[in-house]
Amino acid sequence: VQLQASGGGLVQAGDSLRLSCAASGHTFSRYHMGWFRQAPGKEREFVAAVARGTGNKYYAESVKGRFTVSRDVAESTVHLQMNSLKPEDTAVYYCAAGRSSPLDRSSGYDYWGQGTLVTVSS
Repeated sequence: VQLQASGGGLVQAGDSLRLSCAASGHTFSRYHMGWFRQAPGKEREFVAAVARGTGNKYYAESVKGRFTVSRDVAESTVHLQMNSLKPEDTAVYYCAAGRSSPLDRSSGYDYWGQGTLVTVSS
């Protein structure tokens, strides 16, 4: 399974970014797809996920109402639309694929992308 994340960059507070994660080497619909982030000096934290099968979506409290996760099964791609970005959203964002639970923990994922850096200036 290979995951390739893209879309990061430098933006100002209040701006938007859309991250994408292209998956290959597995049956996309059989996997949960999640986004995590890691800020400098901090532990990796859950951001959002979309469950396999149901397509139910889950979000960290800190991003609810601002971020939207979506998946395109035909394109084997998961997106993270990030609106109203804040400086505290600055981090390396990772996409992940897994078949276990829980969806909001790293332990629920088996495969990780390389990460894409998002920097939000104030």
